[in-house]
Amino acid sequence: MSNRRQIREAAVQFLYCADLEGGAGPAELREPFWEFLTETDRRNLQVATFRTVHHLAVGRESRLSEFVERAQPALAHLSALPQAESLKTSLNRLLALESSWSLAFSNLGKIPKDGDDSTVADEFSRTLDTFFGIDRDLAFHRAQFLKGTEDFPSLKAQIEPVAASVRRLQRISDRLRMVEEPEKFPEQADLTKLRQTKADIAGLRSRTDAMVDSIIAAKEGIDSTIASIVENYSPGRIDPVDRAILRLGTYEILHTDTPTGVIINEAVELAKRFGTTDSGRFVNGLLDRIAKSRNA
Repeated sequence: MSNRRQIREAAVQFLYCADLEGGAGPAELREPFWEFLTETDRRNLQVATFRTVHHLAVGRESRLSEFVERAQPALAHLSALPQAESLKTSLNRLLALESSWSLAFSNLGKIPKDGDDSTVADEFSRTLDTFFGIDRDLAFHRAQFLKGTEDFPSLKAQIEPVAASVRRLQRISDRLRMVEEPEKFPEQADLTKLRQTKADIAGLRSRTDAMVDSIIAAKEGIDSTIASIVENYSPGRIDPVDRAILRLGTYEILHTDTPTGVIINEAVELAKRFGTTDSGRFVNGLLDRIAKSRNA
């Protein structure tokens, strides 16, 4: 779970980027900012997702070979029955989609697992989306095929072997749905890491966005408070990193119940990490004066 330090660090970085002269505004910045900030976590999540998919797919090749082998005589029987043309088309569609599934799975395996975070994360994201999309299509068309077989009871003996293979392949897809959306299957202990990582990434973004939106909405009052302490204050005269930290700290002093000592100490730590040599002392002094003026 994302903690207070992570949220405040992300908030400062967002406020800094959103306030750069000539840069993107908050709305335009949000997506690229989060793609950049979470690229390492996303890469690790996607690599873990691939490894889980790879584990679940063990044995699929033999099931697929069985399906392809059984499909040929089934197609011959369906071809001999004109009214079964739609079922024949459905089975051919399954053969094509199974081939596409194998190709997409192969493409996943070709992505380097130790490459640049951004490149790997983006490539995995695209390829996983394609792979899971094909798997969902397969699940839909398998269900359609199996439902269609019920209309031809006279061919049950000829079609049942390939239908059984379809069901066996679908059981793998059922498990893949859990990998794609592990948060929907909390009972699956082996998906705990995937579930937690996805929740951590989403939670950090959600809580940081909420804090940032609140600060931006209150920015006029925040800057007015800072101006009452700093003579001849204007935001442009303060270092952009210090300005972001001051806005965060001032917002928390004015609008939250967090003890001022905690707010100031954490702001100083942020200044030491992201600011200049003098940032910590500057931020400490200014926020201390704001806190005292508020309590006066």
